[in-house]
Amino acid sequence: MEIAPGVHAVRLLNVYAFLIDEPELSLIDAGLIGSGGRVQRHIVRIGRKPDDLARIICTHAHPDHIGGVRELAGERDVEVIMHPADLDGLSVTLRDAVANRNRGQLIAYFTRHPGEATPVADGQVLPILGGLRVVHTPGHTPGSICLYAERHKLLFVGDTLQVIRGTVTFASTVFSEDLPLARSSVARMAALDVETIAFSHYPPWREGANQVLRALADRAANMAEPEGRAGTL
Repeated sequence: MEIAPGVHAVRLLNVYAFLIDEPELSLIDAGLIGSGGRVQRHIVRIGRKPDDLARIICTHAHPDHIGGVRELAGERDVEVIMHPADLDGLSVTLRDAVANRNRGQLIAYFTRHPGEATPVADGQVLPILGGLRVVHTPGHTPGSICLYAERHKLLFVGDTLQVIRGTVTFASTVFSEDLPLARSSVARMAALDVETIAFSHYPPWREGANQVLRALADRAANMAEPEGRAGTL
């Protein structure tokens, strides 16, 4: 499914990866372990070669987003890009995760490390789609990022947002590490001019995307307001 010119949503097991067809192929997220073959078949389907893949950008370090990185990078010269806060978190031990009773650390322990990766920073612009801006949106994980293609008014949100019963809403309460932070991060998305929201687990959202993001940001601010007032007394 092509969601924008040269941007293909690749259906993997319970998740979408996004293949960007330019002289250098780029992939946003890589699915679970075992997803490499599906991505490679899609690359061939659009008339390219697996060796054309130049980079994989990971929106966050959960197993359904980075599990297939090693299969796709392998011995190829593929750059893997990730926010350092998530990359560092993958070094956690099982003892630490259990002792801290930290669900995020436990998920990180069972996540396959992608290997060598290039750290990416908030505001950095990648040479993709005429400029793909990194927007750090922590909360779901410490290093969660969104990726904004201004030319297409297209925002890749990873798991920072979800769709429940036909409504765009905040990140998962089950799998997010810091819910208040995840909600407040929506304000950074709402500041962008967006026509299409590309989710990792749902079809793209095009109906009033700007208004949807702004309404969510307002809702997050209202949810945080009583706590903020309490701190001023």
